[in-house]
Amino acid sequence: MTDDLDMRQGLSEELLYLLRRHPREGWDGNAELGDLARFWLTRHDGFRQLGGALTDALTRFREGEVEAMQFGGYFAPRLQHFLTELHHHHMIEDQHYFPVFAAAETRLKRGFDILENDHELIHERIGRVITSANGLLGLLEGGDMDRIRRAADTYAADSDLLVNGLLRHLDDEEDLIVPLMIERGEGKLGVS
Repeated sequence: MTDDLDMRQGLSEELLYLLRRHPREGWDGNAELGDLARFWLTRHDGFRQLGGALTDALTRFREGEVEAMQFGGYFAPRLQHFLTELHHHHMIEDQHYFPVFAAAETRLKRGFDILENDHELIHERIGRVITSANGLLGLLEGGDMDRIRRAADTYAADSDLLVNGLLRHLDDEEDLIVPLMIERGEGKLGVS
């Protein structure tokens, strides 16, 4: 089992002992699933949905279904919102929640180290996405379709790397954290 974000298919079995006690299928109906865990899952679903919507918008633009300025007007504010919210979400996790969780269940420390490393990699990728998105958006008014296509291809590659890694990360984070919150209780963990 690898810890590499782009290669792993999930966290190692040794880190998923709480998930085996509290499988994903039972989370919705679990009375111990607190407000923070529900909020966290909702935030993650929002990142999944917005990442998908941005990918879909780019695909529609690249296939000629949407005009350049219409695409830019839809895409730019949503991408900015997505990246800003993702950055803030990860800062709160790294600075507050992960240290609390790792201290509460020391057997999961390696898992939280993996998640923090994911955050670093994801934030490097955010930088690349910002650069390539700015390059693409800056060309939209000019109308040079060859340059726009090349910029869209560059952005698509950067975005795919970010979004695919993010999806893996979100699943792994949930598999580690939600069962811990169910097992220990948000109040006892000091995160309610």
